[in-house]
Formats: sequence, C-alpha cells, structure tokens
Amino acid sequence: MAEKNSNPKGANLKPLRALVPFILTYRGTLVAALLALLVAAAALLALPVALRFLIDNGFVANDVGTINRYFGWFFAAAAMFGGFAALRFYLVSWLGERVVADIRTAVYDHVICMDPTFFETTRTGEVLSRLTADITLVQSISGVSLSIALRATVNLFGGLVMLALTSIQLTAYILLGVPVVIVPIIIVGRRIRRQSRTTQDRVADTSSLADETLNAIQTVQAFTLESLQSGRYSQAVAASFKAAIRRVRTRAFLTALGITMVFGAITLILWTGSRAVLAGSMTGGELAQFLMYSMFVGSSAAGLSEVWGEVQRGAGAMERLSELLHATPAIRSPKEPLALPERVAGRINFKQVTFHYPSRPDDAALEAFSLGIEPGETVAIVGPSGAGKSTSFQMLMRFYDPQAGSIEIDGMPISQLSPSELRRQIGLVPQDTVLFGDSAMENIRYGNPQADDIAVKQAAVAAAADEFIQALPEGYATFLGERGTRLSGGQRQRVAIARAILKDPPVLLLDEATSSLDAESEQLVQLALEGLMKDRTTLVIAHRLATVKKVDRIVVMDQGRIVAVGNHDELKQSSELYSRLAKLQFGM
Repeated sequence: MAEKNSNPKGANLKPLRALVPFILTYRGTLVAALLALLVAAAALLALPVALRFLIDNGFVANDVGTINRYFGWFFAAAAMFGGFAALRFYLVSWLGERVVADIRTAVYDHVICMDPTFFETTRTGEVLSRLTADITLVQSISGVSLSIALRATVNLFGGLVMLALTSIQLTAYILLGVPVVIVPIIIVGRRIRRQSRTTQDRVADTSSLADETLNAIQTVQAFTLESLQSGRYSQAVAASFKAAIRRVRTRAFLTALGITMVFGAITLILWTGSRAVLAGSMTGGELAQFLMYSMFVGSSAAGLSEVWGEVQRGAGAMERLSELLHATPAIRSPKEPLALPERVAGRINFKQVTFHYPSRPDDAALEAFSLGIEPGETVAIVGPSGAGKSTSFQMLMRFYDPQAGSIEIDGMPISQLSPSELRRQIGLVPQDTVLFGDSAMENIRYGNPQADDIAVKQAAVAAAADEFIQALPEGYATFLGERGTRLSGGQRQRVAIARAILKDPPVLLLDEATSSLDAESEQLVQLALEGLMKDRTTLVIAHRLATVKKVDRIVVMDQGRIVAVGNHDELKQSSELYSRLAKLQFGM
C-alpha cells in the first residue's frame, strides 16, 4: 500500500469474493430473499401466459366470462409479483446495509490495530477515503444493485426458458445473438473497472489533502497559504473530476451499446415472429406471449448491462478495501504470549538495541543502546534533537521492533508479550497532548474506561486540572472540541496527566510533562507527578532543571547512543555534551 500507483488493477471480479463471508453470516436472510425472488419471478413469468390465453381463448372466442376469468388471473399474478418483489427488495437491501456496516467495522477494527510503520507509508486521508467513498460503492452493489442483478438474472433465464416453450425456432435466433451482445459489454465493463479504480484513487488524493490542511489550519493561515492550498485542492478535485468523467463516458457508451444491441435483436426476432403469424404457424396469443417474454429478456439484459458497470466499480472499491483488510501489521502478538502479572515490578532492560526507522533506513535512531532500570527508579533522558530519546519510549511500548538486540520488562522479552498487555502496564504523557472530540470527563476516562466519575475527578484534582474544568461552561461534561481545541496547551497537558494518573500504571513515560505549563501550574503538577512517580519505574525525557535535579540518574544520549550516565552535578563536570545542554536548556 505504500505506493498506491503500483496497486494491481485487475480486470476480473475476484475482489468481490471478499464479500462472501460477510454475506453468508446472514444465511437466513439470504435464503428468504432468494425465495421471495423466485416467487416474484414465477408470478411475473405467469403474466404472459395469462395474456396468451386471454387473447386466444377470450378475444377470439368472444366470451366475456372467459375474458373476466383470465383478467382475474392476470391481476392475481401481478399482485403476487408486486408483493414478493417488495419483500425481495427489502430483504436484499437490509442484507446490503448490514454487510456494508460489517465491512466498515471490520476495516476500521483492522486499521486501528496497525503499527506506526503502516501509517508512515499510508496517508490517513487515503484510509478515510476507503472507509467512506469505497464503502459507499460496495454498499451500492451489495444492496440495490444486487437486488436488480438477482431479479434481472432470474427473469433473463426464466424468460429464455419460457421463450423456448413458446417458440424454439425464435429462441434459437436469440441465443445465437447473445454472444454478439454480451462480449462487447464484458470488454467495456473491464475498462470501467480500471477507470473506477483510478477515480477512487483521485478521490482519495482530495480526501488526504483536505485532511492534512484542515488538521493544520492554523499553520496554513499563519503563513497565509490559503490561496496556495486552495489551488492545490482545486487541482486535485479537477483530476478527480476528469477521472470520473472518463468513467461516466465509458459507462454511458456501455449503456447505449447494451440497450441498442439487445432491443435491436428483439426487433429482428419479433419481425420474424410476425411473419410466422401471417403464415399461420403461430397464433396471435403466442406472439403476444413471445413479445412479453422478449421484453422481459431484453429489459433484464439491459438491466444487467447497466448493473455490470456498477459491479465493476464495486469490484475496484472492494479491491482497495481488501488491501486494508489484508494489510499485515509488523508488530503482532506471538501465538503463545508470555503471561504478565496483574502489575509488573517495572524492571526494564535495553540490551544492545539497534533500530532504524523504515522511512530512514540508513540512519540509526538507536545504536547498541543498553540501559538497565530498576523497579521504582526514576531516570531522566537528555540529549540534543534526534538523539533517540523519544525512540527509546516507542521501542519500550513496542510500537516498533529493533533490528538487533532486545528489550525486557521484569526479565521477559517484550517481543514475547502481547502488545496490548504490555501497554496496559505503561502510562504515557506525551509532550504533544492528544485529546479526542469528547467531554473533559471522557477524555480523562480514556486512562481507565472502567473508572467511575469520582475516580475521574480525583485524578483531575491530582493533576491540577479540576479548577479549570469546573470553570468550563458545562464543567466535566463540556465538549473539548476536536483535538481539544477549546483548551490551552497547558490545560490539555494537565488533562493528559490526569489520564495517566487515572490509569495508575507501574511504569511511567513522561515526555517532559510540564513543558507547556506556566510557573504556577508547573509547581502544582510537579507535586502531583512526584506523588504519581513514587514506587513506580519512571523514564523522563527532560528539558528542565527542576526535573533532572530530582531523578535518580540522568542518561545523556547523542546520535542513538548513551554517552554519559550520572547525576546533575557529576555530569556537569564529566560530560561536555551535558554541560552544553545544561547551559542551553537549563540556563546554567
């Protein structure tokens, strides 16, 4: 998926096989829909028979009673057809909506478990496009289009059988003409499939661009890039429009081709039939019956040609969705993971860890990185930008696996643990706080979804967040806006700290959790963190003097390696790099 332009653009319907497991989950509904379809088709196919007898036995014999009886049968067949056609439409549409809902859930559930490597090479807008535009196409073919296709297919073959019973000679002419009609439709339909895939890729480009710019709207406006971004978006929309028009033009040609060829063939056959009536080898009722069945066959074939283009589009969309469903995360739980205790002691060991990011394979983010941390110890990590500080956090949480070396917690290699079980033992407070479009209460509760309201408020108090949350228009029920836009940076960070306090983990990772706070809030939160850090293993990425002076050890990193270890006073004397960082960052 990294290179979307290299995605295969097959010309068959194999991607639609991925729908089968979702459909078969609702076998009962599928069987009921098929039974309703068969009853409706039988009623529809009975109409021409009633018409034939009406003409031959009623009109020709000039018998009013016979005419009334056959009209009654005609109406009864029509009423049965209408009722069961409506039932078939409801059941198939319900099945389509249910299948699409299941696919949407399955794709989201799979994508949300993918590792960071996946998102390094796949744009979020691309994923969102597949979850929306592509699933809408699948919804079309698994609902209304499927209903039309099933009805048209049954009517087509049923009509051909009845045509054969009416006149085998005329039916033979129709069958000889079928390849002439079907082959061009299939060829053009394959082209529509390829064009549909291209259209969906262009739509994904527009979604990705919009997602990227709207999530950075303040940066765009601060640099007065509105016109530039609008121009880029207009170009992406124009490319999407051109791709769509090419597909629509081809599909319009397919529709015209199908209808013209089908009804041209019917016209030829009916002309032959009318000559048979004049010759006395066919009755007027039989010709009327043949005419109606020809119309059924013709309209069904035309309907299938129309649906064929939609099915081709849906196949292209399902191919893209299948890519997401079958994407394999690089980070997976082993088949038989080691069992973690309810609460680990927190002994951590990095052993000769070497790691390169997939997007930067030539630059080592960590190289021969070895560090042992005892339970309850607080260790600060300092170093220039790009030294590998945040990478060590990501490795410990197993967002990535090292190319060499290993990481252990309580003596167990984390590669042998379930990633979710490992991460339950770790609390993270990042420097760039992520809040969700929810209330303050629920944003804190993300730390422990089972916590009650009292525990949430206690965590907020401990993080010095209670006062400003209470001052919000609806208190803890206040919607914080997408990404917490209604709060200041310091307030967002205190909510994140409250979330970590509520989680109550044995291992804490703090990416300078007080860096966005004012002096007063920092003092309050620092006290809360000191209480939280007690009896826990804590790693801190430090940028402030107040932080490094209170830790047990300071680890100095540079270019992915540990270059010095000690306390603040020792490192000022022994480490030139630390001394320089202290002057720059700590003002010493």
